[in-house]
Amino acid sequence: AAAAAGAENITIRPRVNQHIAGAAYFAEQVRRYLEEAFGTELLYNGGLQVHTSMNLAMQQAAQAAVRNNLRDYDKRQKYRGPTRLLKVEEEAAFLDEQKQALRRIPLLPGTIVKAVVVSGNSRAVQVKVGALGGEILLDSAEWAAPLVVAPRGAEGAGNATNRVSRLPVGAVIEARIIEYRPGGQLLLALEQEPLAESALIAIEPGSGRVKAMVGGYDFARSQFNRALQAKRLPGSAIKPVIYAAALDHGYTPATVILDTPLIFKEMNEAGEEMEWKPKNYAEKFYGPVSVRSALTHSHNVITIKILEDIGVNYVAGYAAKLGIRSPITRDLTFALGSSAVTPMELASAYGVFASGGVRLTPTYITQVSTRDGRILESLDPADFPSGPQPGQRLIQQSPERVMSPETAYLITNLMESVVRSGTGYRAKALERPVAGKTGTTNDLKDAWFAGYVPQLVTVVWIGYDQERPLGDKETGSQAAAPAWVAFMKAALKGLPAADFPVPDTIEFCPVDPQTGLLAAEDDPGMLIEAFAPGSAPTRLASDEKKPKAQDFFRLDSEDR
Repeated sequence: AAAAAGAENITIRPRVNQHIAGAAYFAEQVRRYLEEAFGTELLYNGGLQVHTSMNLAMQQAAQAAVRNNLRDYDKRQKYRGPTRLLKVEEEAAFLDEQKQALRRIPLLPGTIVKAVVVSGNSRAVQVKVGALGGEILLDSAEWAAPLVVAPRGAEGAGNATNRVSRLPVGAVIEARIIEYRPGGQLLLALEQEPLAESALIAIEPGSGRVKAMVGGYDFARSQFNRALQAKRLPGSAIKPVIYAAALDHGYTPATVILDTPLIFKEMNEAGEEMEWKPKNYAEKFYGPVSVRSALTHSHNVITIKILEDIGVNYVAGYAAKLGIRSPITRDLTFALGSSAVTPMELASAYGVFASGGVRLTPTYITQVSTRDGRILESLDPADFPSGPQPGQRLIQQSPERVMSPETAYLITNLMESVVRSGTGYRAKALERPVAGKTGTTNDLKDAWFAGYVPQLVTVVWIGYDQERPLGDKETGSQAAAPAWVAFMKAALKGLPAADFPVPDTIEFCPVDPQTGLLAAEDDPGMLIEAFAPGSAPTRLASDEKKPKAQDFFRLDSEDR
């Protein structure tokens, strides 16, 4: 044995940095910054020591959350069939090449591999993975059912377009390792590479430090960083910006607005009169609704009425203050999310809410130094006790108060209701105070979940690069929120649950939800509502004549 070992050739295997593989989009953003700031010569040959804001555990959780959620979404769209069909004479070479490649990666549970179909029965599909045998239990592939193994030469098919999923002998399929069994046998589950893309950005609100960023399913597949570069329609995820602007324009969470039909008439380019009749998601109207309820249940019509009242130009300027730099659609469709934004821009806006009204420039780097330890730039002023010297720079985040602490708290409090009672219900799984909002475009081409806890702001987007519909019922709650929840559960592990801080100036009063006026504390229908100083109602609901249901449409038309 010793002689045989001594005669064996030494094989040097390349070291694979799994950390970099899981942070490729983040690393590329840092590389671009360094190249712009210091030039290619210093970047590649200067031995720079770079400290980033990334939290490795959070980054790995973000990568896993995005990839797993995309695969789960893709399975809901059914199976597309095998990726390749091998001829008899091709199979041995394919498996031998795969065997060599697999020597460089550990075959751990969760690893995705290519598998070649060799046979099948009513219980399982038998496959080969390099030199290893394996099986896929049909019970674990119900999303592709009915699934059958066909003779070599038959046409491959998936149940996405066919009545059955057909896997001919020699078909190359994707599979996920579940268990490495004794004797070199693998237990696998059927997989397929998702066609949709996704992005996740997580920022620490108090510091502006980017803790995790994923720009797509796989950096090797596409280097386009959707977290920073993809401008997509946010749908209702933009509504908190409008409602925050309304709170600064005299509205309160208890303000009651009539949810009744609207008709807008305008001329098209051909000179023809066109009508726009905005609708709510459920295609019905709800009569008198408070601002809190309107945001909680994402009522479109009331949001349009608010935007029309306070002015599109005012809201566009307000959005820019929050960090949304993309051009704003200067019409009422902005209320429905018709202006494209990047996930980073939306995270910046929500970060203002989470930080109590202060906007910070997001940063990826905390310190850069030379190989001999001389600091070139840093976030920490303490690194430059005598001030930055020539060739040194203090990274400026330019903190700016763009919203009062009271407004920031109120919009946060409203979005807590979205999680407790509205479309953001999935975030309740964190079992801690959460504020958030779903976003879904009318054509289901984009799905979002944006939300935060006091310690972390996270935005998730999912969609196709080709901007095609995600599919029936693939809303922000269904398609994006699961990735947000999975990431936040991992990111917040070990951190204590924290309440959102309440400014001392906030007032809490019992109100009648139908009128927005003061209610008696023993009124069984009253709600305790939060108000900015001086904005609480002073009149009692019991002193006012409430409009009858049949008056809602008449009153609204008279007001207009």
